[in-house]
Amino acid sequence: MLNSICDVPGIQVGHAQDADGATGCTVIITEKPAVCGVDVAGGAPGTRETDCLNPVNFVQTVNAIYLSGGSAYGLAGADGVMRWCEENDRGLDVGVGIVPIVPGAVLFDLPVGSYSSRPDAEMGYKACQNASSTECSMGNIGAGTGASIGKARGPAGLMKGGIGTASVTSGDIVVGAIVAVNCFGDIIDEKTGSIIAGTRPESGNEYEGSISYLKKTISGINPIKSNTTLGTIATNAILTKPQATKVAMMTHDGFARAINPIHTMYDGDSVFCMSTGELEADVTVIGSMAAEAMSLAIVAGIKAAKSAYGIPGYAGE
Repeated sequence: MLNSICDVPGIQVGHAQDADGATGCTVIITEKPAVCGVDVAGGAPGTRETDCLNPVNFVQTVNAIYLSGGSAYGLAGADGVMRWCEENDRGLDVGVGIVPIVPGAVLFDLPVGSYSSRPDAEMGYKACQNASSTECSMGNIGAGTGASIGKARGPAGLMKGGIGTASVTSGDIVVGAIVAVNCFGDIIDEKTGSIIAGTRPESGNEYEGSISYLKKTISGINPIKSNTTLGTIATNAILTKPQATKVAMMTHDGFARAINPIHTMYDGDSVFCMSTGELEADVTVIGSMAAEAMSLAIVAGIKAAKSAYGIPGYAGE
């Protein structure tokens, strides 16, 4: 076991990034089409193909999930994922050919590096080429390359965000999570209840907490709007499309355990849930395991984030 979303059989993860431009993308590819649901809880989302995941709509399975920096510009990278999927005969049969189903979401990292550097089709394609079933890299990689956290005090209080991954098991059931942490709020270690990273204090070493800063400006804030945390859950449990949607909803509990505040008007927080459909399991148990895995992945990603672009990281230089 890798303690990664890749612990789920049939799941591969690939990253690609422009380290100089401070942006990148991450793809989660399924060996076979996976049942998928999504839940978007943030107030400022940037998404692609999420309507097709509505339980009442026709499409039942996906071929990949795309997570990216670059704000709405970064959605273009999913075109490269589609091209890779088509070349590898992965997609919905529409009679005259196939149409790969690649839902995705983006986070806002444009102020961190170069505004003109954004994930594109070539970067999305490269991420697919880099995909592996043993991928467990974390920190400043893929969609987490330009991620940052702790925005309540402005640029002076930022810390580095990044990619995190984790898995939780029960017998033969595996639930894995991957997340690009780029939140407005602070990161809390559920095991201790303490803030481990986030809005840095004006003086001293002890975190005051983003909520404290917000309360001081309760009549109105002028926040940095470069936020959004993006996550994907994968499991080998059998889920229907409505059940996968429910698990995605429950996974936001993991966001809330590890990030405070969360789901603000300045975050576009989104969670996808993919089921490879191998083993019977209760949806409530899977949703609870998903929330646990996501909380662990968030903390792991922040602990792996190194200082970059003038922003201090938990892991240092």
